[in-house]
Amino acid sequence: MPSQGKQYEYLEHTADIKFIAYGKSLEEMFENSALAMFNVMIDTGQVSGETQKEIFLKAPDLESLLVDWLSELLYVFEVDEIVFREFKVEKIKEEAGEYSITAQALGEEYYPESHPFETEIKAVTYNQLEITKIDDGWKVQVVVDI
Repeated sequence: MPSQGKQYEYLEHTADIKFIAYGKSLEEMFENSALAMFNVMIDTGQVSGETQKEIFLKAPDLESLLVDWLSELLYVFEVDEIVFREFKVEKIKEEAGEYSITAQALGEEYYPESHPFETEIKAVTYNQLEITKIDDGWKVQVVVDI
């Protein structure tokens, strides 16, 4: 099913939140999955982009890379208290049977008074994780524990 220009959409799920993120490229799909995850927690439209965090990760496959990417962003949010509004994935490459991602996340320090917290995400899961090549790019289904 084509994405019809959507970045992401939320799906019904009981104790978790499930979403599908789309992208014309793998890089854009990774960006939109991060945007979907952060919009579960806060309104990213209320966040400035004054703080930049560089992220470089390696994983044995695309699914692990995606879970590691979202988990790293969640970790930075929890430990460094930075909320993000924009994600720029420079490249995802496969080399010697290993995948890597080079990216930046733009955001600002988390202030509860200016960033009303909507939902706490505890973890990114492999549950029902599906990365699929579609006609106009890529889509991924992600479930996060809340």
